[in-house]
Amino acid sequence: MKLRLWPKSLIGQLVFAVALMLFVAQAINFVLLSRGQKQQVLAHGGGMAVARLIDAIERDRRGDFRPPRNERERHEARERAQKLVISDQRPPMRAGSVRLPDLAAYVENLLGETNIHATMVDAWALPPRERQRLRRPAFPDRDRAVIVVAKVDGRYFAVRTRIAASGNRLQGFLVWQTLSLYLLLLVPIMLIAYRAARPLRDLTRAARANPALRDAEPLDEEGPSDVRDLIAAFNAYRGRISAMLSDKDRMLGAVGHDLRTPLASLRVRVEQVEDDVLRDKMIASIEEMTAMLSDILALARSGAGTEARERIPLRELIGELAADYQERGEDVAIGDIADAAVLARPMLLKRALRNLADNAVAYGVRARLSVVADGALARIIVSDDGPGLTGEQIKTLIEPFARGEQSRNRATGGAGLGLSIARDIAEGEGGTLTLANRAGGGLDAVIALPMA
Repeated sequence: MKLRLWPKSLIGQLVFAVALMLFVAQAINFVLLSRGQKQQVLAHGGGMAVARLIDAIERDRRGDFRPPRNERERHEARERAQKLVISDQRPPMRAGSVRLPDLAAYVENLLGETNIHATMVDAWALPPRERQRLRRPAFPDRDRAVIVVAKVDGRYFAVRTRIAASGNRLQGFLVWQTLSLYLLLLVPIMLIAYRAARPLRDLTRAARANPALRDAEPLDEEGPSDVRDLIAAFNAYRGRISAMLSDKDRMLGAVGHDLRTPLASLRVRVEQVEDDVLRDKMIASIEEMTAMLSDILALARSGAGTEARERIPLRELIGELAADYQERGEDVAIGDIADAAVLARPMLLKRALRNLADNAVAYGVRARLSVVADGALARIIVSDDGPGLTGEQIKTLIEPFARGEQSRNRATGGAGLGLSIARDIAEGEGGTLTLANRAGGGLDAVIALPMA
């Protein structure tokens, strides 16, 4: 499984990018400070060692190391012996000591700058037990005792010095510094990103809503200026769409009224035709025109009605719908009904289910209605026992005026608007309509709606 480290949200990307760049900057800062601290440690410990070596070498060349003549000189000699050893043999390195090649190179370089050419320079840190033995103000607990040996003019000069024990203090300082920077930078960035992202999330939800719903309130213009301008443009755009849809509804209402009236008048006049065959054909044509006009108006107005949403128990709705069909002698049965309810407009939802049930009875022998609760969704399933549909038919039949039976004869089918109306109603209620063939034969038309 591939791990996706890059977050998808605006807040996550901003915080991740700033945190990553801050970590890289602190890593570079740590490297630079570590090098500076190392140079400082070498300069402090190595400088002390070089000063003692130079003094010892110069005094040895002048022959100043004479036997002590009194108690004071003997005391000074003992003190000096603890810090300086001069011999013709190389002092041995104690077991457990750790070589310090960087310090040795630093001391050799300083000696060369003072025109003292050492044929060998070595340095090592004494083991912890030796440091415990030498505990005193000159060697505090955080420092390490170090021996530096230089061979000059065939003689070995060994001096004792000290260096800082480790960089733990620097690491601790950088950790606290990084945490402080994260707190000071990431918190304001998260607040700013949240202030910009929250209006964008509201805008996304509003853009995904069905544009046929005219009761949507304008979004509040908040957030940064760019986001406010975007929300203002969206509100204006949605207002224009709402105005266009309202104009369309008024036009369709006027067209429907103007066409229904002459059709009704024509039907009355046709009743006076004496030829029975001609009269029946004319009445059938008028009824076909009236039914097609009703379907077109229903498709155009789906989702735009003034009916209020309410909580609908699906068990009662499916029972009433099946009872209506059974009273007319249609083969519509009730299957398993889950105890679920949805928030929708009752008349529109009934119309969508009637369209699906009519198709199931007309093309699939019989219809069976059932309800399944699937998480937060209630799935209303209209099943038939027909031959099913091909994949291409499932894609095309849901479009307006598409029919499985290619003739335009209403005796073999409607105008091809039933599935389109059902789909628009389902989407207007925040759901979906899907068609799928069953494994054992037949077709399932499923309206999935959020449960109330």
